[in-house]
Amino acid sequence: MSISLVQKYNVAGPRYTSYPTVPYWDETSFSIYNWEKSFLQSFQESNQSEGISLYIHLPFCESLCTFCGCHKRITKRHEVEHPYIEALLKEWKLYCAAFPETPIIKEIHLGGGTPTFFSAENLATLINGIFKTAKKSSAYEFSFEGHPNNTSRTHLQTLYNLGFRRVSFGVQDYSEQVQNAIHRKQSFHDVAKVTFWAKEIGYTSISHDLIFGLPFQTLENVIDTIEKTKSLSPDRIAFYSYAHVPWIKGNGQRGFKDEDVPKDDKKRQLYEVGKKLLAQKGYQEIGMDHFALQDDALFKAFKNGELHRNFMGYTSSKTQLMIGLGVSSISDSWYGFAQNEKELEAYYARLEQNELPVFRGHLLTEEDLIIRKHILNLMCQFSTSWHHAKNYFTALPDVLNQLTEMEKDGLLVISENYLVITEKGKPFIRNICMAFDLRLKQKAPETKLFSMTV
Repeated sequence: MSISLVQKYNVAGPRYTSYPTVPYWDETSFSIYNWEKSFLQSFQESNQSEGISLYIHLPFCESLCTFCGCHKRITKRHEVEHPYIEALLKEWKLYCAAFPETPIIKEIHLGGGTPTFFSAENLATLINGIFKTAKKSSAYEFSFEGHPNNTSRTHLQTLYNLGFRRVSFGVQDYSEQVQNAIHRKQSFHDVAKVTFWAKEIGYTSISHDLIFGLPFQTLENVIDTIEKTKSLSPDRIAFYSYAHVPWIKGNGQRGFKDEDVPKDDKKRQLYEVGKKLLAQKGYQEIGMDHFALQDDALFKAFKNGELHRNFMGYTSSKTQLMIGLGVSSISDSWYGFAQNEKELEAYYARLEQNELPVFRGHLLTEEDLIIRKHILNLMCQFSTSWHHAKNYFTALPDVLNQLTEMEKDGLLVISENYLVITEKGKPFIRNICMAFDLRLKQKAPETKLFSMTV
C-alpha cells in the first residue's frame, strides 16, 4: 500500500448502501401516495418470481456502544418489548392491506439496536405474526444480529426453529483498552460459547463482525483479535472500517479524543495485515470489508456474479423489493426509498393514525437508476460496463475523464466499454464510486456528512 495514495485519496465519502445516498434524496417530489405506487409496482413485478425481503429494526440496547452509528434507544426496561412487537405487526398489516396478493418472503433480517434484547418468546411472536399474512419462499434466507453477551441458547434454538440459518455476532475487538473506550465489554469466552451453540444447533452461516480503526487500537490488537476469530472458524467475517463521525452521532463518539483514533496509513495497515491473516485461513475478500470461506453462500454469490448490496449490507440473494419495518427502517422498491420515523414516539403516533410511519424518501429518476446499477456493479463485482445502450448516461464521458488520474495510479483500467478495479484499487472503491455520484458532485456538502473513505 503506497503511503502517498492513502494520503491522496483518503477523503470523506459515502459507503454506498444506496444510490442516491440518504443526504441527497429529493424529498420535494416524495409522498406516501407516490411511495405506495412505487412499492406496489415492485411487488407486482417481483413477488411471484423472487419474493420480497423484510428488514426489521429492533432498536433497544441495554447500554450505549460508542462506536455505533445505528438508531437505538438505550433502556433496561424490558416491558418496552411487547408494545414494540405489536407496532411492528400493525405496520406489516398496513403493507399487507395494500398488497394485491399474499406476499412471499424470501429474506428476513433482524437488525438493531440489539435484536437479542428481546426475549426469544417475543421474537417468536413477531415472526409467527408476520407469517399469518405471508408465505415463505422455497429459497428463504433468514438472519439476525446477536450480541454475544445476551444471546442465549434459547434465542438461537427458537429462531432456528422459525427458519433462521444465519447469525452474525458483533465482536469488534478483544483488547480490554479498546473495549473500555467503545463501551463494549465482552470476553472471548462469551463469543466462543454462542458460536459453538450456533454450530451445534445447525446454523449454516455464522458471521463475526470486526472493526479496524477503533480508538487506541494497535496492530497487535488486530492480530490478536483475528487469531482468536480464526480459531472459532466463522463462515463469514465482516472487517469494517470504523466510521469516526462524532459530529453526527453526538455524545456517543465523543468519549475519546480524535487523536486516539488511528488514521490514514496507520489505519490502513490494520486492514492490510488483517486481510493477509484471514487469507492464510482461506477467507476470500468479497466486495468491501467482507470475507467468507469458499463454501459459504456469500462467496458463491460473488463468484457467480449474484452478489447484492442494500441497506442491510452485502447479501447472497437479491430481491427487488425490501420492506423496512420499525423505527428508522429504510425500505427499497428499487424505484424508490422510504425511511420510517426516527423517533419512537413519532413512529407509534403515525401507526395510531393507521398511517405508514414514513417521514421521508426519494423516487429514483431514469438517470438515478442507471447510476445505481453502475455503483452496485462496482461495489459487488469491482467492475462495470456500458456496453449496452441502456447503461449509458449523458455524463459518463465526464465521469471517465475524472477517473483518469486513478487509472494513472493503477487503481483501475478503463477500456472502450468497461471499467475494472485492480487489486491495488480495491481500498479506494468508495472513491471510484464517488466519480459516478452525480448528485454528490452537483451539490458538494457544506458540512461534514460522511466518514473517511480509506
